[in-house]
Amino acid sequence: MSSASRFDLRLLSRRRVAEQCVCCGSEVLTAAPAVLMPFVAHRALGWAPAVIDDSWGLRTIKSGLAYTVCRSLQCAACGLLFCDIRFSDDEMARLYKDYRGLDYTALRELYEPDYRRRNEALQGQIEYGESLTGFLCPLLPKRSLAILDWGGDSGKNTPLRSRAKQHDVYDISKAKVIPGARAVTREQASGQNYDLIVCSNVLEHVPYPNALLEDIIHVMAPSTLLYVEVPYEDVMRQYGGNAIAHKKHWHEHVNFFSPRAMNTLLANVGLQVVAASTEATITAGLKSSYMMQVACRLT
Repeated sequence: MSSASRFDLRLLSRRRVAEQCVCCGSEVLTAAPAVLMPFVAHRALGWAPAVIDDSWGLRTIKSGLAYTVCRSLQCAACGLLFCDIRFSDDEMARLYKDYRGLDYTALRELYEPDYRRRNEALQGQIEYGESLTGFLCPLLPKRSLAILDWGGDSGKNTPLRSRAKQHDVYDISKAKVIPGARAVTREQASGQNYDLIVCSNVLEHVPYPNALLEDIIHVMAPSTLLYVEVPYEDVMRQYGGNAIAHKKHWHEHVNFFSPRAMNTLLANVGLQVVAASTEATITAGLKSSYMMQVACRLT
């Protein structure tokens, strides 16, 4: 992965509708029409689809089902593909409250029949095979580890937790953690000395990934290894810089990273990549997916 020139991401204009790339700050963006999936629009924004018929009295608008319109944006500089709608903190809290719990699942099942069955399959542990231990172990001390899983839900999928002398989990969903793990606040985490901080399958969800990474950086020591993992989405692997032509809908993942976009984001917040891979696969919910793995330290 190669990095572009540094940009202070704190200078990003944080608008409801993005006008800059959230990885590199570029304003050279290609746009294409898309829709925000109705479950996300309803849960985060309170916007349910509308059935337009003759009773509306609209002379120039055709009858039919109206969904929430958005745009797909792709950055010409780093290749990031993202949704132009950037959720507020309150909207993110509504979307992820009691994540995959009863209310979440019931509403999603309403819009996405058979989601409940898929959700039950997703409750199992993610299967990494040897790809994750082989990636991380050479970069870490051989002794027992102090680990923080940032956005780790219950902690059941925290990498290397079998080697943890301390297993802390920070997550906005406030999920009940597994035995042996400890739920912590950001303030509690900042007083610790972690060998490994995990940020796995989180950055693709958040409106401004730099803000989350800056929070993590405040918890890191010079010796801390930060492991970042995001989906290497099929549309990015197959179409690269022309992925925008094939992305017509947005769900919970609002950022689709290219390797260059990820490397640029990390460099722009002051992190140095020490290892990276786009070849790993995981199995979750009976589906296998490619993942982008990056290990980094403070510069």
